[in-house]
Amino acid sequence: MSKRKSNSVGRSPPKRARPTEDCDDDDDDDNEVGPSQPPLPSASQMQSSGEVGIVESISLKNFMCHSMLGPFTFGPNVNFVVGNNGSGKSAVLTALMVGLGGKATTTNRGSSLKGFVKEGESSADVSITLRNRGKDAYKPELFGQAIIVDLKINREGLRTYKLKSQAGQLVSGKKEELSAILDHFNIQVDNPVSMLTQEMSKHFLHSKGEGDKYKFFMKATQLEQMKEDYSYIKLTKGLTENNVIKHEECLEQLKKKYLEKEERFKSLSSLDEMHSKLEELKNQMAWALVSEMEKEVKPIKEKLQSEERATVKYDDKVEEWTAKVVEAERKYKAIREQLEALTLRVQLLQPECATLKNEAQSRNKAFNTAQANLHRFKTNLRDLEKDKDQLSRRIDELKLSINQTSGAESQVRAEQMERLQRDLDALNFKDDTLGQQIEQFQSAVAQAKDELEKIRREKKDQEGSMNAIKRKIENMEGSRSDRLRRFGENMPALLADIEDAHRKGQFRKKPVGPLGYCIRLNDHEQAQAVECCLGALMVAFTCDNHDDEKQLQRLMRDRFQPGKRPQIITSPFFNRVHDTSQRAVYHSNYPSVLQSLEIEDPVVANCLIDQRGIECILLIKDKTECRRVMNGRQPPRNCRMAFTKEGDQCYTDRYYSSDQRRYHYLSKDVEDEIRQLQEELHNKRSHLEQQLRRVQQNISKNEGLLNTVYENRKKVKDDIMKLQQEISELQNVEEPQSEDLNPLEEELEEINCKISAARVDCEEAQGKMAQLKASWEEAEQRYRQHKESISTLAEEADPIKEELSKTDQEVEKSKHHKKHYEEKRKTHINTIKAIKACLQLKEQELTTSVAKATEICPERSDVRRAARSLDSEITRLKQKISTQQDQQGDREEIIRQYQEALQNYNNINQQVKGLKRFIVLLSKIMDDRHQAYTELRRLLSLRCKMYFDSMLSQRGYMGKMIFEHKNETLSISVQPGLGDKAALSDMRSLSGGERSFSTVCFVLSLWAIAEAPFRALDEFDVYMDMVNRRISMDMMLKIAASQRYRQFIFLTPQSMSSLPVNNLIRILRLDDPDRGGK
Repeated sequence: MSKRKSNSVGRSPPKRARPTEDCDDDDDDDNEVGPSQPPLPSASQMQSSGEVGIVESISLKNFMCHSMLGPFTFGPNVNFVVGNNGSGKSAVLTALMVGLGGKATTTNRGSSLKGFVKEGESSADVSITLRNRGKDAYKPELFGQAIIVDLKINREGLRTYKLKSQAGQLVSGKKEELSAILDHFNIQVDNPVSMLTQEMSKHFLHSKGEGDKYKFFMKATQLEQMKEDYSYIKLTKGLTENNVIKHEECLEQLKKKYLEKEERFKSLSSLDEMHSKLEELKNQMAWALVSEMEKEVKPIKEKLQSEERATVKYDDKVEEWTAKVVEAERKYKAIREQLEALTLRVQLLQPECATLKNEAQSRNKAFNTAQANLHRFKTNLRDLEKDKDQLSRRIDELKLSINQTSGAESQVRAEQMERLQRDLDALNFKDDTLGQQIEQFQSAVAQAKDELEKIRREKKDQEGSMNAIKRKIENMEGSRSDRLRRFGENMPALLADIEDAHRKGQFRKKPVGPLGYCIRLNDHEQAQAVECCLGALMVAFTCDNHDDEKQLQRLMRDRFQPGKRPQIITSPFFNRVHDTSQRAVYHSNYPSVLQSLEIEDPVVANCLIDQRGIECILLIKDKTECRRVMNGRQPPRNCRMAFTKEGDQCYTDRYYSSDQRRYHYLSKDVEDEIRQLQEELHNKRSHLEQQLRRVQQNISKNEGLLNTVYENRKKVKDDIMKLQQEISELQNVEEPQSEDLNPLEEELEEINCKISAARVDCEEAQGKMAQLKASWEEAEQRYRQHKESISTLAEEADPIKEELSKTDQEVEKSKHHKKHYEEKRKTHINTIKAIKACLQLKEQELTTSVAKATEICPERSDVRRAARSLDSEITRLKQKISTQQDQQGDREEIIRQYQEALQNYNNINQQVKGLKRFIVLLSKIMDDRHQAYTELRRLLSLRCKMYFDSMLSQRGYMGKMIFEHKNETLSISVQPGLGDKAALSDMRSLSGGERSFSTVCFVLSLWAIAEAPFRALDEFDVYMDMVNRRISMDMMLKIAASQRYRQFIFLTPQSMSSLPVNNLIRILRLDDPDRGGK
């Protein structure tokens, strides 16, 4: 029993010695609560007792619904934690209880620790500082004057402790160290008197049962723990008595040995009598052997007759399975022809698919060529426009030189034309630039829309695969707690039904399954290959007979929908695995499926051998190596097929790829499998969403830019037309011409013609490019449709492949059963021959034995004893005669052994008797201790009554407490302030405030008789009126003033503004909760 339990009630620990009670104190003393209240301790006592175990500070982070509370620094005596509802008062008390090792259920705030972690956070932290001073300090050389208890609770509800010194250095992280500290300080987290939560207070306040009050009293005084300890000692005493009984049985063995020695000591009879007895036993032995041989011959004859009758059954079985082999081979041939027809259709479509693909590629190439030609025409057009600009500037310069000879008016007009021409050139260049930008943006928008349509098609195609991944994740999450759930959500319930039905005798032999649950892998890399090989057998069940099969089908109908029920295989159960040495495949480098599995149950192994022929299937991890082994000139003997690591199925003449990408039933790490599936699903969804969002943003951005460029080009076109009109008007003014301008103007005209022709070429090239693009998209669409047709045919072939595989398995199964029964018939015939040979041999031995017995004893006697018994007695008698003859002259050795055996027996017998006397003495001591416990319980009850009466008198109430320890009930009656005018009434008839005040008086009376370094009450005054609240508060403050060596923590929504101001009271006010938050 821990120190906390042993020091709680029976005796007060030395470091918390309570002052001697004085029942004759004056009632008017302000420092007293009642006539039974102990006096104030001396200064040395307060300093010694108040130095350890009290709470100095506490802080909370992400605890319950609070992101951060504290740190709160508590005073050594009275502490009030006040605040409105939701401010965190109860969270502080809950954190104190949980931080000091209390269970979640003790706090009445939740059933699990993970409920204390704030929503959305990964963990919660609680830090508590306990005082550790004085001579009673706990390991002060390690912790110093304070012990810091840091608790972290993660989202899964696991908590870890860090016990630190006053300087913050880590001392220990073990829960046992925290328990030792609590025991040393006598801190009782689960004692409601030490820590009375709001829920416990309400429960106790509204409790109407007298048994609940009694349990509260027993738990508060720890008499309940003392009672449990006494019960445990009585149980241990009973076990000791049982051990004594066992030792008495051992004593019987010693007595038997002693009697054997005594028999040897007394056995000195005549050897002639022993020899006569020996001859008689030999005669009986001779005819006893004859009787036993006759008994051996009889069952052999009966077995021979039974085996001869059973030969017809094996003949019928061989004929039955021969017919099934013919039918299965016919069905397999038909399905294979159907699959070959589909394969031929796919092969016929593939050349056309290649042609369409080449056509789409050629048209794409033509489109790219047209796009390059358009780019070349645009480059040529830009070059011509540059030449035009240069020639125009040359003409303008010549005109300017001519105009210089003209008058002032001509010069002004020329300057104006030159300025307008510069503006026109700049606008033309800007117009060309905007035109190129329009083409670029149009091309970018078209490409982005094509990409968007392609992504949407991909998204639609991948929705099916993502839904399949979601279903796999749900199944894997369900298998975390139970591996059976991998085989179906209803599989655990089905197995429970099977177990219950078997217990009720509804099965002759309990069905076995699912088969995949009964196997283990030697190499985990072969998991997918084994699952693909076994297929539906992973969730199948096997029964011994058809009656059990019908009963199992009835159970499955209650748990599974039609079409989704596991397969049931009916085959007789055997206790040993089939002998497959003659028909199994053996390879030096690669194991068979049977060799790669660990199967403890022979029934499971035999079922997989019969149904799938796993002894004839190889597991070869590498695809290339698998093809090489199976398609070689000499495939492995007895090998029907092989599976690769990816689950591909390889025969000697064909190869089928597996569509299964993951294994479901034989996963080694469920969490890793779930994580991989979730990552795969998240990556696929995120990749598609990112691509879709990126393309949509690109389209929106380019369309916005395209609209802006359209508007800018429209404005530029308008400005160009205005400038051209102004220049034309200025050019129409007659001016003197120079002969040098004519060739330049003719060249300019020629360049303008070329520009017009180049623009026509550009438009034609752009139209041709559009046609080629449409043609390419049309060819691409035809190719895609043709490819989808091939994919559809391939999908149609998948169920046919599955059916072909099942039919192949059925063929092999039928052949296997046929071969099995042929071998059993052959074995049966050989067994009959062996039985006949054995019978003939036994009959010969019987004849010889009768002849020998007649020689020994001519007259046959009726012998009822077994030959083994007679032989044992003859051997013993011979040994006894030999021993007697050998020990005739050594009588002292016989006497010595007899005396030693007698002495050993007497010694052990005395020890057992002494142990019995000790048990009797222990029983008497336990009775005395139980009487002391009963007296202590009576005294504590009396003290509780006295304190309760004293507390009630502070309000002018009268009360009565009746303890019935036999019935374990406590009844409390209270009369509020009417003296003797009215009878006492039960607390249930009181008002809420009166009942709360009476409850506080009861709790305070328990305080006076219980030990703890600190006490905590949560909303003790919630149902009190102002008068009862004030009186209760005064009483608690008086007790706190008289017990300064203890710490008191009161949690209340009241403001406590009326409290007196002194250095013993500390008020901690919590901020109001943020109602606008989440």
